[in-house]
Amino acid sequence: MFKHLTVILAFLMTLSSSVMAQDFQKGLAAYNAGDYATALQEWTPLAEAGDIATQYNLGVMYDNGQGVVQDYKEAVKWYRLSAEQGYASAQYNLGLMYKNGEGVVQDYKEAVKWYRLAAEQGNTDAQTNLGSRYLKGEGVPQDYKEAIKWYRLAAEQGNAFAQNNLGTMYEYGNGVLQDNTMAHMWYNIASANGHEKAGGYRDERAGLMTSADISKAQAMARECMNSGYTKCGY
Repeated sequence: MFKHLTVILAFLMTLSSSVMAQDFQKGLAAYNAGDYATALQEWTPLAEAGDIATQYNLGVMYDNGQGVVQDYKEAVKWYRLSAEQGYASAQYNLGLMYKNGEGVVQDYKEAVKWYRLAAEQGNTDAQTNLGSRYLKGEGVPQDYKEAIKWYRLAAEQGNAFAQNNLGTMYEYGNGVLQDNTMAHMWYNIASANGHEKAGGYRDERAGLMTSADISKAQAMARECMNSGYTKCGY
């Protein structure tokens, strides 16, 4: 559905010394400046020493072909090393590699395995993708209610893709009663959070609704966002 391939500054506390932390920071500064060769030089020893953040970052660089020839198998190698130590972003990206068959044989069950591990740690992209696997029955039995469960967890953390997908579930009545007002609310929220197509979906629903229902949906969207996603719906 989408890829999350962003090198992030994370888990510096996992580095065992101030020298290693400085090397990580040097690599990060180089990466942000577009000097991928230096980033690779600084990060590779840390990754080989077992640091989960730099293992993940090397996976990203091989995945994107940044400072190296793009190599999905090498990306999978580094993602797996980080993922097996419990790093949620690496687990999510490894799930994507299995879903897309990049560097590994496509395997939806294996993708679900890694998505679930990341999702259970609160990774909203993994929660959204796990919801989509249940929606489509890929790697798991099709289960609309389980799809909604994971979409809702991500939506309530502000994930625009999950919010849009919840709108779709209400639009078609998959796992919930069909409800244009709820669909409009979630599409509206997703649009406000930057989803490019959600505004169009919202407007399509509005064409089937009364003015009173549209006003209700708009009020619900405001309350939902203002409450930090704790009061979303009737």
